[in-house]
Amino acid sequence: MADGQPQLDLSPKVSDEVRKTTCYMCACRCGINVHMKDGPDGKKQVAYIEGNRDHPVNKGVLCAKGSAGIMQVNAPSRLKKPMKRVGPRGSGEFVEIEWEEAMSTAVGWLTELHETAPHKLAFFTGRDQSQSFTSFWAQHFGTPNYAAHGGFCSVNMAAAGIYTMGGAFWEFGQPDWDRTKLFMIFGVAEDHDSNPIKMGLGKIKARGAKVIGVNPVRSGYNAIADEWVGITPGTDGLFILALVHELMKAGKIDLNYLAQFTNAPVLVDSETGLLMRDDDGKQLVMDRTTGKLTPFDQKGVRPDLSAQYRHAGVTHKTVMALMAEKYLDPQYAPENVAERTGISATKIKTIAAELARVAFDEAFELEQEWTDFRGETHKTMTGRPVSFHAMRGISAHSNGFQTCRALHVLQILLGTVETPGGFRFKPPYPKPVEAHPTPHGYGRPGKPLAGPHLGFPRGPEDLQINDDGTACRIDKAFTWENPMSVHGLMHMVISNAHAQDPYPIDTLFMYMANMSWNSSMNSSGVMKMLTDRNDDGSYRIPRIIYSDAYNSEMVAYADLILPDTTYLERHDCISLLDRPICEADGAADAIRWPVVEPDRDVRGFQSVLIELGARIGLPHFLNDDGTRKWKDYADYIVNHERRPGVGPLAGFRGENGDQFGRGEINPEQLDRYIENGGFAMHHIPDEALYMKPWNKAYQDWAVEIGLYDAPQPFLFQLYVEPMRKFQRAAEGHGDRQPPEHLRDRLQQVMDPLPIWYEPLEDSHVDTDDFDVHALTQRPMAMYHSWGTQNAWLRQLHDHNPLYLPTKLWQKHGFAEGDWARVTSVHGEITVPVAHQAALNENTVWTWNAIGKRKGTWALSEDAPESNKGFLLNYLIHELLPPKGDGLRWANSDPITGQAAWFDLRVKIEKAAPQDQSQPVFEPLKSQTPQGPDELKWKVGK
Repeated sequence: MADGQPQLDLSPKVSDEVRKTTCYMCACRCGINVHMKDGPDGKKQVAYIEGNRDHPVNKGVLCAKGSAGIMQVNAPSRLKKPMKRVGPRGSGEFVEIEWEEAMSTAVGWLTELHETAPHKLAFFTGRDQSQSFTSFWAQHFGTPNYAAHGGFCSVNMAAAGIYTMGGAFWEFGQPDWDRTKLFMIFGVAEDHDSNPIKMGLGKIKARGAKVIGVNPVRSGYNAIADEWVGITPGTDGLFILALVHELMKAGKIDLNYLAQFTNAPVLVDSETGLLMRDDDGKQLVMDRTTGKLTPFDQKGVRPDLSAQYRHAGVTHKTVMALMAEKYLDPQYAPENVAERTGISATKIKTIAAELARVAFDEAFELEQEWTDFRGETHKTMTGRPVSFHAMRGISAHSNGFQTCRALHVLQILLGTVETPGGFRFKPPYPKPVEAHPTPHGYGRPGKPLAGPHLGFPRGPEDLQINDDGTACRIDKAFTWENPMSVHGLMHMVISNAHAQDPYPIDTLFMYMANMSWNSSMNSSGVMKMLTDRNDDGSYRIPRIIYSDAYNSEMVAYADLILPDTTYLERHDCISLLDRPICEADGAADAIRWPVVEPDRDVRGFQSVLIELGARIGLPHFLNDDGTRKWKDYADYIVNHERRPGVGPLAGFRGENGDQFGRGEINPEQLDRYIENGGFAMHHIPDEALYMKPWNKAYQDWAVEIGLYDAPQPFLFQLYVEPMRKFQRAAEGHGDRQPPEHLRDRLQQVMDPLPIWYEPLEDSHVDTDDFDVHALTQRPMAMYHSWGTQNAWLRQLHDHNPLYLPTKLWQKHGFAEGDWARVTSVHGEITVPVAHQAALNENTVWTWNAIGKRKGTWALSEDAPESNKGFLLNYLIHELLPPKGDGLRWANSDPITGQAAWFDLRVKIEKAAPQDQSQPVFEPLKSQTPQGPDELKWKVGK
C-alpha cells in the first residue's frame, strides 16, 4: 500500500445474523434478507435489508421501497398502545388504555351484534394481505358486510379476466418473459409488481424485443417503451376494439386456437341469446366432420367457427359469427375512433399490423408433447410471441370492465394466452368461473353465513337483494346497480352508512383503510360523514373501530384504536387461498415472521381477530369443549384446514414435511418455512408449463397438489353468458328483474361481447367547460400513504405538483413556480404546477398519496407533504353529479361497482401563488410525538 494511504476495511461486517422473510412495502411481496445486529440491550435490531436471491418473486432484486423497510419499522409515527376516544370524533382526543379494556370494549360491542343483528357490523379491510382469513372471520360472525380494497383498486381487471379466461394480469399471470418478442402494456403504474416487471423488461430489452406503452402519462415503464401511445383517458376499450376490427378485417386471428379452446364456435340461441347446451349443460358446437351438434369436449370433435344451425324455422349462429358482425362494423374502424382516442388512424393500423406480424410471421413451434382435455396428443406447442400486461389505468373507469374484457379478447383472438411467448397463468389460475363460489349473505343472528361473502354471480338469482328489491349489503354490492361486484364497494360503505341506506349500521370496523384521506373519493365529505350527528346528538355512524400500525389520518375518526405491528414484527401468510406469489413455472407461497420483537404495546391484527372470534363465541373459533381453538395467527396458519389436507400454507405439509399442497398438518411447518428463506416453491412438470386450461398434465398436477379436487378444463368465454342473463332480465324475462330506471342502462352495458361506452361522468358534466382529464397514479417509490412518512422515501417524494402537458401549459401562460386552480363539478383545489411534455394533451396528473394532513404521521407542521402535497380526491365524489332525473348515480362501473377514479373531468386556470396547497384542513391532534428533524440511531453495540 502506498505511503499515507488510509487502511480501509473494504468488507465490513454488515450483521450478526440474517433473517429471511417477505417484504410488505407494496403488494409485490418480494423475498428479503433482514440483516440483524445485537443492540445495546442485547435484543436484535434491524441493520440492513436486501433482496433474497433465492426467492421466486424477485430473485434478489429489491426496490427503494423494500430497502426502506428499515425506516418503516423505526418510524416515529408508530402507534404505541390501544386507545379510546374521549373527545369529539375527529378531535384526536384519546387516552391510552390496556389491551384488556380494548378487547373487552370491542367484545361487548360485537357480541351484541353477533347475537342480535350481525348485519349491523360493517367489516372492511384495506391494503390487507390476509383476506382469506379476514373473510373467514366475517363469514363466521354472520355479517354480509365484508370486503377488501379491490372495489376501488382493480376489480374490473380481475373480474373481467375470471369471467373471460379464468384469470387476469399480475397475481393471476405474467408474460413469457423469455420468449415474447412484442410486449404491450396498458395503464400500468410503477407501484404494483414493480420488481418482476423491471426484471422482465430488462430481459425483453436485452433481446431487442419491442415494448409498446399505452398510457396518457409517460413515466416509469412507459418512459423506456420503444413506442408510447398517449391515449385519451377512458378510451382504451375503443382503441382495443379498433385493433380487433383491423385484425379481423385482415384475417389475422388464430382460427385453430379459437375453434379448439374458446367458445367462439359455440352456438347461440338466437331467441334467448343464451349458449346452446346439451342435457348435461355442456356447450354445443357443430362438428365439421359429422355436421352434427356435439359437446365441446368430445374427443375428435372439429368445431366449425362459421356454422349455422337451423331448427323449427329459426337460425342459430356461432359466437364467432356474432363477433364478426359486431367488430367489423365501421364504428370501430380506426378512422372513426381516432379523434376520440387521440390516436391517429395510421398509428392504430400500424400497431395492429405489428401485432399480427409478430404473432403469426414470428410464430414458432416448441418441441413439447402434450395431451389435451379431449384426449388428443400434440407433438408440439405453437408459440405466438406477443404478450400484454395491464392494470389500474384501464380498470378504474366506469367502462373499465368491458375495456378489460376487450383486452382479454384481443389476446385470445391472437392465440397468445397460455401459448409459448404469450401470457401465462400462475397457479392456482386459471380457474373457470364455475370453480368460484357465488356470493352469500342473509345471515341469521348467532349463525355464520352459508358461504363466502364475495363470489361470481352466474345470473340474477345470485344477487344479494331482499324480496322488496333492497340491498342485503351496506355497500349495495351484488344489486342491480352493480350486479357483478365481485370485490364489493368499499368506497361506498361510509356514504351508505351515513345515509342509512339500505339500513343503519351500528359498528364500522376497518383495518389499514385510510378512509378519511386518500382511500376515499370525496375525502372532505367523508370526514364530515364520520363526524355527523343525529338530531339527538348521537353519531350518525355510532361506533368505529380501527386498526393501523401508524398515526394515519383515519385514526382521529375512530372510537377505539387497536394498534397493529409493523410487518417485521408479526406472522403473515401469503397463501394460495388468497393473493398468491406464484410464478408461471410453479406454485409458491410465503410467510412473514417476527424477525424483531415490538418495542411497543401492540399486537398483530390477525391475532387480535383470533382472540375476538373466540371471546365473542364464534363456533369455528372454539373447540368442542368451548376453549379457544387457536392461540394466535401463527397457530391458525399451521393448524387451520379449509378442507382435509389443504390449509393456508401449501409447503412442508405431512408428517415428514415433504408434501406440497395436500398433506397432514405439520406442527413444525413455520420452522421449515423459516429455514427455507420464508417461502415454498413447487415446480410444474415440463409438459404442463403451457396450455394449462386444456392440458391434461397440468390439470392432473393441479389436482395432486390440491388446487382443484378434480380436473376442470374449460373453454375461454369470449361470449359471457352470465352477462346475457342479466341483460335478458332487463329486457323483461325471468322472476328477478331490475327496477325500471335501471333497465336501459343494464341492456346497454351488460352486452356479453365486449363493447365501449363513454365514461359515465362525461354524460353528467359539461365537457366543453370541464374539458380536461385528471388522473392520479402512485410512484414506484411509494405504494400508499404508509410509505410517504418514511424517512428515506420522503427524500424521493416529499410533495407533488400537478403535471400539465405543453398545450395546456402554453394556453394558460404557466411558468415554473406557478400555481393553478383546478375545479370539478364537486370541488376545487389550488396547487403547484409543473410542465411535462410527454403527456396526453388534454390530461393533467399527479402522484397519489403524497399529501398529508397536518398532525398525522409524526410529521412537522412545515412538512412539504402537508403544505405543498395535495390529493385529487377532493375533486372526486362517490356519486355522479345530479342529472335532473331525480337520481344520484354511483360514480362506479355499472357492472362491477369499480370506483371510477380516472373518469374525473376538470377545468384549470392560473392562480396566485399560495403558501399551502388548498384546501387546508385544521391540524389533527397527533397520537405520536413529532419525529426528530434528523432520524438517527445506532445499530449494534
